[in-house]
Amino acid sequence: MRKIIHIDMDAFYASVELRERPELQHLPVVVSSHHPRAVICAASYPAREFGLRSAMSMSQARKHCPHVYVIEPNFEKYRAVSAQIHQIFQKYTSIIEPLSLDEAYLDVTENLLNLPSATDVAEHIRADILQITGLTASAGVAPNKFLAKVASDWHKPNGICIIKPSQVQTFIQHLPLKKIPGVGKVTYEKLQALQLQTLGDLQQMDEAVLVQHFGKYGKQLYLYAQGIDERPVHASRERQQISKETTFDDDLTLTQCESYWPKLMDQIWNSLDKKKLQARGVTVKLKLKNFQILQHSKSFKHPLHNRFELNQALVQLLDDMHISDHLQFRLIGIGVYQLSDMQSEAQLSLL
Repeated sequence: MRKIIHIDMDAFYASVELRERPELQHLPVVVSSHHPRAVICAASYPAREFGLRSAMSMSQARKHCPHVYVIEPNFEKYRAVSAQIHQIFQKYTSIIEPLSLDEAYLDVTENLLNLPSATDVAEHIRADILQITGLTASAGVAPNKFLAKVASDWHKPNGICIIKPSQVQTFIQHLPLKKIPGVGKVTYEKLQALQLQTLGDLQQMDEAVLVQHFGKYGKQLYLYAQGIDERPVHASRERQQISKETTFDDDLTLTQCESYWPKLMDQIWNSLDKKKLQARGVTVKLKLKNFQILQHSKSFKHPLHNRFELNQALVQLLDDMHISDHLQFRLIGIGVYQLSDMQSEAQLSLL
């Protein structure tokens, strides 16, 4: 039986900023750029009481809360604090799977300090984070990743939720389906159309029926309904992705976006070069004026060699997407993933 902890920092970006601005602690604060079409990166808990949340446009946020206080994001600062938090994790286990700067899975089936239980490990980690960074973290402790992630959100902020193996069936019986990681708006609407509200309801469904309605994810839903998740915690210290994006003052067609791609690619390539990394995967992202996101990714057999090959990959991705000429975009972005250390030996051509 595995012992998994999911650590999730509370309103991370906002909390980092509020450490230095304690006079703003009880005010509605968001981390966002001052660009006229910016979106929220993070919202403090007082801001959330006004309905403000991550990914909400600032124009909409100001309608909900005209007196919102805006702080420009500083990602170098957030990365530095994230590194401190990961150093804390490494005191207790080497099996760490980072999900982002502010959350991670830890496998503590065996912990490095020989603490008696996973709950003890989680409490020690939360105490260390508070002492060293001044920030609070919420934790979920469970026999698998799915339940640990759900549990970490149960008593936010600054809380801990433990699901023991003997408690799994009781816990999931009344668990709302919208709490399942990966269940977005469309999937949730499909589940509701099938008269399904909780994981307990889902337990009554045949696996074949779920696969019929949800494809491969139907099998995952079936396993979640039984409280089963066999995914291991993948220990990785590699950065998962480098991405850059730009938001326009006015909506642009794909043709009008052409002059903006070179700067984004230069930023990506300079970042790879500075960190001595190479990438095998490329992803492109375009956000329509109604906030719908079009995204496409592709991984290649060999790493990108140069800026020209990154451009070739971008052209190929955009061609694959068959984007209509009349569509207009408020944001475009490009990212690279499957990162590894730069290799000195000559590589075969990518494309």
